[in-house]
Amino acid sequence: MRTDDFDYNLPPELIAQQPKEPRDSSRLMVIERSSGNIEHRFFSDILEYMKEGDCLVVNNTRVYPARLHARKGTGGRVEVLLLEKVGGDEWNAMTGGSRVRPGMSLELDESVSAHVLERVSEGVVRIRFEHPQKSPDEIIYELGSVPLPPYIKEEIGDTERYQTVYSKREISSASPTAGLHFTDELISKIKSKGVSVAEIELAVGFDTFSPIREDEIEKHHIHTEWFSVDEKASEIINSARKRKGRVFAVGTTVVRSLESCAAYDGRIAPTGGRTDLFVKLGYEFKVVDCLITNFHFPRSTLLVLVCAFGGKDAILGAYKKATEMRYRFLSFGDAMLIV
Repeated sequence: MRTDDFDYNLPPELIAQQPKEPRDSSRLMVIERSSGNIEHRFFSDILEYMKEGDCLVVNNTRVYPARLHARKGTGGRVEVLLLEKVGGDEWNAMTGGSRVRPGMSLELDESVSAHVLERVSEGVVRIRFEHPQKSPDEIIYELGSVPLPPYIKEEIGDTERYQTVYSKREISSASPTAGLHFTDELISKIKSKGVSVAEIELAVGFDTFSPIREDEIEKHHIHTEWFSVDEKASEIINSARKRKGRVFAVGTTVVRSLESCAAYDGRIAPTGGRTDLFVKLGYEFKVVDCLITNFHFPRSTLLVLVCAFGGKDAILGAYKKATEMRYRFLSFGDAMLIV
């Protein structure tokens, strides 16, 4: 299938630069797959589409302070964006458009440096932190800051707004943004309605923002991400399915995690590891019944996944309507519910 089939016109002014306050005041486009009907609501209304016995599954990872500023030996400035820890003191990191080569030493402050070990891929290098007394974690939390997506050009007052209210372990370099719309109060109301909540982990990487560059979808090699669905989450999800409840996945990261460890009958087994699942048109979903997601970039694997779930023509038609109605797009944008 052609990548061009998943292209659309995204006016730059529709890329949300600031989050909505309160969180659940974002707009919500609801698409019913069986009828093709579209409703326009607010995110706080999502409770009306859930019923007792359903299960909401969230990715509870937090974004760690992955952005560091450094200088090369020549004095040139370099922004270092940590992508993934690969063992000991070593990390894979993006270094922007700077000419960073193996053998270089990047100075983070007077006593901390990052030695460039090798080139991993275009724009990505492997580095090793060097300090006589501090661990890499100490260096990161002392000198780093929470990175925002590259398309957000404005500063936000509180970086906690780029974390979900249920976030826990800091292992992601980007936020699972479909969850940014939930408030503590809304989660409480969902539970009070008899909807169970299961928490899983997927370490979101910055590759999530990368477009598909190949002309044909099938030639694209999707990034791999670490995930974990533990025994508790498995039991909650399996129990909901046993009582004929629907599984609501909050975001594409949850979809990839659940579908990566689901049996053909939809039963979830506790699983941890890496997933390279690329959900394309024709994929048979085994466990996810409903999807909560944001509006994604053109020509992205995220948009392909959403089209696979909701139907290509229906979703691209909904995106066209969203641009006409001035919905807000991407991480701080509005939401879509597909039921």
